[in-house]
Amino acid sequence: MIKFDFKKSSFSKFKRRLAKYLPYFKLFSLALIGLALLFTFYLSFLKVIKFAKGLDFTPKAAQERTNILILGMGGEDNKVKDLTDTIIFLSLNLKTSKTLMLSLPRDIWIPSMRAKINTAYHYGEEKKLGGGLILAKAAVSEILGQPIHYAVGLDFGGFVKAVDVLGGVEIEVERSFDDYRYPIPGKEDDDCGGDPEFACRYEHLHFKAGWQTMDGQRALKYVRSRNAEGEEGTDFARSRRQQRLLLAVRNKIFSAKTIFRPGKLTELIKVLKQSIKTDITPNDYPGLAKLALKFKPEKMRTEVLDFLINPPLSATYDFHWVLVPPTSSWQEVHDYALCLLEEKDCH
Repeated sequence: MIKFDFKKSSFSKFKRRLAKYLPYFKLFSLALIGLALLFTFYLSFLKVIKFAKGLDFTPKAAQERTNILILGMGGEDNKVKDLTDTIIFLSLNLKTSKTLMLSLPRDIWIPSMRAKINTAYHYGEEKKLGGGLILAKAAVSEILGQPIHYAVGLDFGGFVKAVDVLGGVEIEVERSFDDYRYPIPGKEDDDCGGDPEFACRYEHLHFKAGWQTMDGQRALKYVRSRNAEGEEGTDFARSRRQQRLLLAVRNKIFSAKTIFRPGKLTELIKVLKQSIKTDITPNDYPGLAKLALKFKPEKMRTEVLDFLINPPLSATYDFHWVLVPPTSSWQEVHDYALCLLEEKDCH
């Protein structure tokens, strides 16, 4: 007699039916888990947004403008490593995204310091560590009559490395020029075997007009040349060369060849961190990053403070070769800076 195990038979049927729907059950379970994760992420995102709304990502500003001082210093290879050969006032309009780049000659006389503007960083650092940027900002503010919110100083050694990391930069040389007295670092005190002209202390530079790619050393010589023959031998021409180079570096950094190469960006950041001195803090990063994204080269105006004059040597200026306003009143420079910031024709 055959006995029928009802319980075993029912369980087998149940298992077969369950197996039939098991793939759908797994899919349903995964969907539930996915929805739960999405909901958790959504709640976290809402918390972040709520927190961010309570933060102020606006950079320091005055009259809807953020003003940044950019300094270029000689670095370790120079006899006085912290004189600032490059002094640029950069002002960004938070509302219109228009930018002013105004170069200041290094020989401007600072009445309150009784010294040239290119010594401000040096004397500030002598007084206390970190005081260089403070005094340099105060000096530029005194000359232009405008507040300086941030300052960035870069030594030329770091600049050379940064340009080389980028693979060089494309620059248009406006005019051909020669400089027969470009100083060679470390040769400042060489007696050149008794040569009365001290020719061994200098290098001959030649730049041909037109577009060309420059590595770090070549680019540095291009912007530092001070003894060129003709128009390029003035501090004003040198300031314009510095502006062109800064824009060339900016264009290379934001090019596809750099942006899409994380390794190159990492190396560039490493070089800059070792070479830059700044009073910009991590709290300022979000606001300045937001400001940088608004920057458009076509909205930039480049100018040079080129109407200053060289007065006769006198005790008034401690017998230094200096640059001052034609009327001897710095209000003239204040008015000019304000005119530029108001985006008028100031010439």
